[in-house]
Parts: sequence; structure tokens; C-alpha cells
Amino acid sequence: MTSSDATALSAAAVDEVARRVGASHVGGVAGETRVAMVCAKFNGGITERLLEGALAGLEASGIKATTVTVAWVPGAFELPLAAMRLAESGAVDAVVALGAVIRGETAHFDFVAGECASGLQRAALDTGVPVVFGVLTTDTVDQALARCGAGESNKGYEAVVTALEMADLLRKLPGSAPAPAS
Repeated sequence: MTSSDATALSAAAVDEVARRVGASHVGGVAGETRVAMVCAKFNGGITERLLEGALAGLEASGIKATTVTVAWVPGAFELPLAAMRLAESGAVDAVVALGAVIRGETAHFDFVAGECASGLQRAALDTGVPVVFGVLTTDTVDQALARCGAGESNKGYEAVVTALEMADLLRKLPGSAPAPAS
């Protein structure tokens, strides 16, 4: 997830660091990764497109649809609770939260977007399971629509790729990890 090609990390840089240090870990895609997506129904025309992008990202990564769970919540404010429940369950390796908070004429945007982000981060830190922020926070509907079109630039697609990479990376890193589901 890069905002500009000019700021992207090059593969050469990753390889160079690996040659210079004792250990360097990079996440990839593991075919048996179990992913849950929590999708907000509010601004559903946007979140449906994000979910389609996420599903395309899973398919492109070789993740079987049978390992995917989708939970629908009323809005972005409710994403963290459902994400936490799924992350705590031991049944998934990563959670992707999909939503859209579009700035309006009131302060509602500031409360919802900030608390959603904080709650999702807390779910990840408290459980040790990657919980990825696939929530658009835009000023306009047009900006949101521009971020959920078809292809790899869809922010749902990008969020799934991030989730898969983080789940794989955490498997490789030393330390305790949540017990796998039985």
C-alpha cells in the first residue's frame, strides 16, 4: 500500500538489508491463510466494491474461498468489535475491516473515523492477529469511488494483500503467536 511509486520500497533494498544483517523477514502469501472480512453496511455502495476488490485479491493470491469468512456490521464504528471477536476466535489468521467514512457537514466523521482506527489497532495489538484497516476516510463520495474501482488499486484488494503478508510475516517472526484453530 503505497501512496506514490516514488515512495515505494524497492526489492533491491530488501535484498541489500538481508545481506547486511543477521535476520531479515518479509511476509508473503501462504495458501492456507484463513481470512475474515468485516464489512460495514453503511455506505454500502462503496463497501460492496471494497469487498469485491478484497475477494479479487484473495483469488489472485490463491486463497481458497472456503477459508474466507465475511461478517456484516451496521457501520464503521462497529467494525472493531466484530474484528476483535473474530481475531480472538482462533479461527482466522487475519482480519480485514472494510468501511467508508465520508466527511459531512458535522463532526461525526472525526469521531467515527478516529475511533474505528483506534479500535481496529487495539484488536490487532490485543490479539496478536493482523487486523488491517481497509476503511476509506474521504472528504467526498467521488474520492471514495476513486479508491474502490476494479483492479489492484482497489483499497480492499490492497488491504487483503497486506493482511496476507502480515499473517505470513508473523508466522516467521520469533515470539509467541495465537494457537492455531483445531
